[in-house]
Amino acid sequence: MKTIPKPQPGLFDYDNRLKKLERGPDPLARLNARIDWTIFRQDLERASEKEARGPGGRPRHDVVMMFKVLVLQRYYNLSDEQTEYQINDRLSFQKFLGLTLSDSVPDQKTIWLFREVLVRQGQVKQLFRRFETHLHEAGLMGREGTMIDASFVDVPRQRNSREENAEIKQGKGPESFQPNENRMEQKDVAARWAKKGEEVHYGYKNHVKADRATKLIEDYEVTDASVHDSQVVEDLVEADDGIVYADSAYTGEASEAILEEHGVTGEICEKGYRNHPLTTAQKKRNRKKSKIRVRVEHIFGFMTNTMKDGLNMRWIGMPRITAGIGLLNLVYNLARYEQILRLKLA
Repeated sequence: MKTIPKPQPGLFDYDNRLKKLERGPDPLARLNARIDWTIFRQDLERASEKEARGPGGRPRHDVVMMFKVLVLQRYYNLSDEQTEYQINDRLSFQKFLGLTLSDSVPDQKTIWLFREVLVRQGQVKQLFRRFETHLHEAGLMGREGTMIDASFVDVPRQRNSREENAEIKQGKGPESFQPNENRMEQKDVAARWAKKGEEVHYGYKNHVKADRATKLIEDYEVTDASVHDSQVVEDLVEADDGIVYADSAYTGEASEAILEEHGVTGEICEKGYRNHPLTTAQKKRNRKKSKIRVRVEHIFGFMTNTMKDGLNMRWIGMPRITAGIGLLNLVYNLARYEQILRLKLA
């Protein structure tokens, strides 16, 4: 049986392959077509300048390109090592970053260092705010009320002794960690255990407030996993929210007082109690509220499915996880914004 002979590479084969990729269902090409990445440059440059170490060394990679590397990393939930490999391996990644086969690809250490700069400067929240401003200017937020909810963000589970865990719960760094600095770097003293039904989680929570109409995230807070959802209401609710939709985890006098203080109407699902089950009227009201409130679950569904189990993170410690969750929420907004424009949902 004869096989088809392999042709010699041609001068335009690379460009032709890229054009074929553009015609396919590539979410990265769609993002590039609709996102103005330059709106982030000023904040990225400012953070990098604060970390400058003086003259010498190799020229740095463009800060916007490096930011897009982090977007890739969060969209596909990749480690630093896998991010470097996939950029070298995939033409679609190179096209997204504006790289050619002759350009150098940032290695895993460079990716780590760039992200650490954003962590130390607390810059991720500012990047989120920058795009949030763009969304408000586009008229995609603040029209029909908001929805609030939270999801667990799981991190690598620690293998500590009972004594060490007891010290961690008291907010102390266990004495057994102190002699070995390397061990201390690998221990997460901010993560906490939490149980929801039959599920057991170790890590943190991503508390979000989203626009009811567009499902874009307006604000977020990061806590450890043991913090109850209702404890973050005061940090998320603002006077111009109008109506806030939430599940029964947000019931209670404290939440009601916060909503009333801000002049916000609370459409909170009612909760039944032992010997005091929900009445037929309450169930009917809950069904009506849930038809709207459930839209916030689509956000976490996107993070879990499309973003490759994005609510599981490899990092350790509150500063890095806060930055990671901030990037997760920002990348979700980027993808949702592209979808709204493409499908003309607004």
